[in-house]
Amino acid sequence: MSTKQQTLKAPVSFSGKGLHTGVRVTMTVNPADADTGIVFRRTDIEGQPQIPALCDYVVDTSRGTTVEAGGHRVSTIEHIVSALWTLGVDNALIDIDAAETPIMDGSAREYAAAITATGTVEQEAERKYYHVTEKMVYTIPEKGTAIILYPDDEFSVSLHVDYNSKVIGNQYATFNPGDDYAAKIAPCRTFVFLHELEPLMKMNLIKGGDLDNAIVVVENPVPEEQMEHLKQLFNKPDIEIKSGYLNNLELRCNNELARHKLLDLLGDFALLGVRIKGRVWATRPGHFANTEFMKQLKRTIRKAGEKPRFTYDCRKPALHDINSIRRMLPHRPPFLLVDRIFHIDETSVGGIKNVTMNEPFFVGHFPEEPVMPGVLIIEAMAQCSGILVLGTVPDPENYSTYFMKIDGVKFKRKVVPGDTLQFEIQLLEPIRRGVAVVEGKAFVGETLACEAIMMAQIVKNKK
Repeated sequence: MSTKQQTLKAPVSFSGKGLHTGVRVTMTVNPADADTGIVFRRTDIEGQPQIPALCDYVVDTSRGTTVEAGGHRVSTIEHIVSALWTLGVDNALIDIDAAETPIMDGSAREYAAAITATGTVEQEAERKYYHVTEKMVYTIPEKGTAIILYPDDEFSVSLHVDYNSKVIGNQYATFNPGDDYAAKIAPCRTFVFLHELEPLMKMNLIKGGDLDNAIVVVENPVPEEQMEHLKQLFNKPDIEIKSGYLNNLELRCNNELARHKLLDLLGDFALLGVRIKGRVWATRPGHFANTEFMKQLKRTIRKAGEKPRFTYDCRKPALHDINSIRRMLPHRPPFLLVDRIFHIDETSVGGIKNVTMNEPFFVGHFPEEPVMPGVLIIEAMAQCSGILVLGTVPDPENYSTYFMKIDGVKFKRKVVPGDTLQFEIQLLEPIRRGVAVVEGKAFVGETLACEAIMMAQIVKNKK
């Protein structure tokens, strides 16, 4: 596969009904500039809002993958995204005039055929890859779901499904470098168990579902009365059951259901936004597990290359200098560990600590190898967060903050004399009953030195 980003040579359009809404949809996939990624544009809404196809924007995975931005959604995106990404399209702007993509025949066959026929064009920008360096695991034990990602030089997937079904049995599917996605994976249709149909319809879902765009698995004998009901439901007087499938006389391959799960996984993994170099083993995957794993992986990627969000400029006046900080916090030298505040808003604060050899703790920690104690870095972040949370009371000088809990503490590098610590504190949830939960990070330059989740209580001082 090319190391350069690619987009379509020309626009390609599709029309059909949405699986769950039943609404008629027209969708046009347009070429897009490098580094655009795959983005949906709702042409039916004023202003034509855009919704990126990224795991950060996933809001629902109940019967497909739904993304939302600015209060606007596009659902069941996995098939078109799977086809675009796996066939090498990195950048596309998808115009869509409804809240759901067309289901077509329940597979990605028509998508893949059109993309292949149209072709792609190479762009100047390099592709972005995530090279897996250690084994990563995501599991949902109660569902028997497991997704494991191993280091490898190329991307591949091995997938297994077992629903304790005598009809489906154990099915396996694989996708390896060089495989023909359009022929092997794209034609495989979505499926549903017969016992799931009635609840889905009662939830006002699958309005566009029929026997032409889904495989219906029948586990148990169906009474004549229920058969008559199904004939009316689907408006098909000649419904029959053959080999455990409702009105589906021939599967496209003997492991079509596993291959469709693979199709979905490829689409959901594309929501990472970068291509993966690693080997995937998946057991009973689903949209929730796929997208949650991508969110977990994205957090890992962000932390690996995490940079400060706020830019500190020593030439600009401090928002709170040391005198202002002394008025707000009860701490005093040698335990006052914040020198200045350079950023503050309703939910975040940025501060600075200049670490010098004159710090009293260097006398004993350690005389020949001076290192700032990790607990004091945590304390400094807590003092910085105190500036943020005490700003919510009218007389901060009369209050103190006390630790209630510290979680997820990680130290990434030593802090030594001469370093300047930059603290970034983010309020994780609204302050309730005087309890604040914050995420704290300490950087030296552009390198993350320490991080932690802290909970503190705001308490009024005794006179």
